[in-house]
Amino acid sequence: MDLKKLYVLIQQDKLVKFYQSRSWRSLRLEALERDNNECQTCKRYGKVGEAQNVHHIKNVKEFPMLALSLSNLESICIKCHNNEHDRVFRGQTKNKWEDDELEIL
Repeated sequence: MDLKKLYVLIQQDKLVKFYQSRSWRSLRLEALERDNNECQTCKRYGKVGEAQNVHHIKNVKEFPMLALSLSNLESICIKCHNNEHDRVFRGQTKNKWEDDELEIL
């Protein structure tokens, strides 16, 4: 996916199309392999967690030029990803975005 198309998707609020792209899916798998499918946030706290998602360290909307940069990605578990994005509802971390990346694969 080229940067120009990504800017258009951001303007149209259709980032799901980016996450469905072959470019993203391929890079996502590369990040998971690089990180041994381990949650990097859990790891920083001395814990072990299985990573199901890949998180943009600098978010796509503000830094679209880094959207497909492996160095801007880290593998992360669902709980840590929800915490990273303040996705907590009724005192729970489970929500409709729990499997956001898994649903589009």
